Amino acid sequence: MPRYDGAEVPPKILARLRALCLALPGAYEEPAWVGTRWMVRKRTFAHVLTIYRGRPAAYARAAGSEGPLVVMTVRAARPAHDALCAKGRPYFHAAWGTKWGAQVVGIRLEGRIKWAEIASVIAASYAQLAK
Repeated sequence: MPRYDGAEVPPKILARLRALCLALPGAYEEPAWVGTRWMVRKRTFAHVLTIYRGRPAAYARAAGSEGPLVVMTVRAARPAHDALCAKGRPYFHAAWGTKWGAQVVGIRLEGRIKWAEIASVIAASYAQLAK
């Protein structure tokens, strides 16, 4: 198992997310306080990290896992946020997102990842912040 340092996102997942995010106009990537984030106009529209041994604690609580588990968070408007969270796994509510004026949805990136669906939620998050 990887040691927790916030950078242990599997390279294949990171590369796939990078391709989706950087294909959007004006999007750029940077290291986050833990993991990697993609931004537009200085605002984060996607953030990926690995939960390991219950850290980071807020993510572990929200995802319901001590890890290891790769999770991504995106922004979502209220109707979409509620619909995604109501679906259950792989989606979860990230309560801390309300501080920024947009709801945050977490996505567990495990098992068979539905990349077309991931691309759609990334694009919607980006569109909300690129205005």
